[in-house]
Amino acid sequence: MQLAANSIFDQIGSIVKISSVYKTPAIGFDGDDFLNCVLLVRSAMSPGKVLETLLQIENDLGRVRSETGGYVSRTIDLDILFIGDLVKNTVKLTIPHPEIQNRKFVLQPLVELNSGVMHPVLFKDVAKLLAETSDSSLIEKQSKWLRNPSKDYDLSRFNYIAIEGNIGAGKTSLVTQLGQEFNAKRILERFKDNPFLPKFYDNPQRYAFPLEMSFLADRYQQLLDDITQFDLFKDCVIADYDVYKSMIFAKITLQDEEFNLYKKLFQLMHKELPKPDMYVYLYQNTERLLENIKKRGRKYEQTIEASYLQKINDGYLEFIKSQYADKIKIIDISDRDFVKNRKDYLYILNEILS
Repeated sequence: MQLAANSIFDQIGSIVKISSVYKTPAIGFDGDDFLNCVLLVRSAMSPGKVLETLLQIENDLGRVRSETGGYVSRTIDLDILFIGDLVKNTVKLTIPHPEIQNRKFVLQPLVELNSGVMHPVLFKDVAKLLAETSDSSLIEKQSKWLRNPSKDYDLSRFNYIAIEGNIGAGKTSLVTQLGQEFNAKRILERFKDNPFLPKFYDNPQRYAFPLEMSFLADRYQQLLDDITQFDLFKDCVIADYDVYKSMIFAKITLQDEEFNLYKKLFQLMHKELPKPDMYVYLYQNTERLLENIKKRGRKYEQTIEASYLQKINDGYLEFIKSQYADKIKIIDISDRDFVKNRKDYLYILNEILS
């Protein structure tokens, strides 16, 4: 059961909660007692892909399916109970699981995790289903329980993590995933609110200075507000930018006189801001960056040239050289897709924590 939980975490998604383990008599045949528990999992996978992965995990753990189709002892049996309020009925998959209301060994751990979960077909919560079930079999809570594999990934040792990278590297996507999986406060750059950004791409010379000044002011205010205000309910803060990106972009976009003025203002503001305990730079090659920019479809970004992206990358690497090596992680993700592939996501997580 622990190996199954580990595999679900590695291949399907983050495990939010795990119920206690319950022992029940075998159902439908004479055999050894069964052990059962319920996991609450957050995943970006489709229902069909989740089912396919669960069947593969069963196979990897040595399950051999009976050809008779009846109830028999098995090494491991993994079932999808609910996927939110989805209702689905196909040859391969029925959601919600059709036997939930008839199985105390399912309902009891479900109630333990969240008694208010509503059955989207029967329109009753699981606590009511447990009270009304016709299953009168004995169910015994065990003293041993499963360990959540997420405990091996402790981001709380950092107070403040900055995820950086070039345009289209995936900074916001990674911070969003980390924030969902861990008890972290997320700080996402408010670039959509900047009225100068689309104007800059149309006329860089005219709008570079107001663009960089407005970004600096907004980043300063956001970081000052969100990081210095202590949140009792969060373990750490993760941002999809570090304020020094203002200097990197300004050096590329501004004229010398403008940059010298900008630099003085930046240095005054930078003194007041907390510095990240861990600075992560997501490196992607220029070709992949241009693909990502095209996919996300922001109209004003479609004219970005490879040479501009290379200048930004050079600026980041120059900054990184001046920092303490033990606070910096450069992670090459050019051949990885951490949004669609959980193994790639866990690779990045391991790199950050290693």
